[in-house]
Parts: sequence; C-alpha cells; structure tokens
Amino acid sequence: MPTTYTLISSNVLSSSAESVTFSAIPATYTDLVLRASVRTSASGAFSSLGIVINGNVGTVYSWRGLGGSGSVSYSNWYSGQNAGDVSYGVGDTATANTYNSLEIYIPSYTVARNKPFSSITVQENNATAAYTLARAQLFSSTAAITSIQITESSGNNLLATSSFYLYGISNA
Repeated sequence: MPTTYTLISSNVLSSSAESVTFSAIPATYTDLVLRASVRTSASGAFSSLGIVINGNVGTVYSWRGLGGSGSVSYSNWYSGQNAGDVSYGVGDTATANTYNSLEIYIPSYTVARNKPFSSITVQENNATAAYTLARAQLFSSTAAITSIQITESSGNNLLATSSFYLYGISNA
C-alpha cells in the first residue's frame, strides 16, 4: 500500500541545546519517522543519544541491538531502562564536521498498546571507531505518543547545526 510522508516539524539547531523536543504530535497519521543528523559536545569520538517519549522517564524502555565498528561487533539487550538508547552520536574528537545519521520508525503510535519501534544509526568518522547500530525497541505504554525528546544520554549538548525532522506517515 503506498504511503505519504508529511513533515510535521523540523529543528536545525542554531546553538547548542541539551535536547530537542517535538510536542503536540497530532494523532492524524498511521506511523511516525524521526530523522536526524547529530553531533554532540561529548568528549571522545562518540556519545549515546536517548529518546524520552511523552515525558516518561520511568523504567518503560527495552531494546535489543546489533552494532559494530571497523574493529568490533556486538549485540546487547536491556529492559526496564529509564530512557531509550537510540543512537551513537558523534563526539567532539571525531573527524571535524562529521555527524551521525539516525532514523527512528514508530508504527501505530496512536494505538492503545505498547509501542514497538526501531532505530538505525550510522556514525560518520574517518576512523576505524565509526559505529553503526540497529535496535528493536519497546516503549511499554498504551498511551498515544504525543511528544518525543532526543537528548545526549550523558548530559552533554547537541551541537549547533544538528538537524531533526519528524514526519507523519499516512496510508494513501
């Protein structure tokens, strides 16, 4: 079935920020897609990006992930976490002017059931320590999703020129 993407909101940071929040998400679409290109102030080549849905920082996030870099691969599983861990951001010692690419796909975000979603990210860094990560995730809440916040998980900032785009998907 064909689908239609509609830009709900976008935010290209003009200065550093602790987080980016999309609020008052309308319930008029079938699914949501959040796409971002992010660099953070974290010391080191990478950092972790987190997601908070509907302001809920309780232990309602779980995920299973696969990832790797040029020298290591791994899988992990976590449940009962206080925020979703969706991406590796690019930290301040990574190659200059590089970012990560992140896509989060949330199907059936208004349906009264727990919300499964996926995230895929690729970190740009001209080194062997550039990471890629794919995660199947669960937000254990039956409430419709009305807000999404992206933050750097260690309390560092998202840097200026990082960009975030939230799309609604409708069946055509």
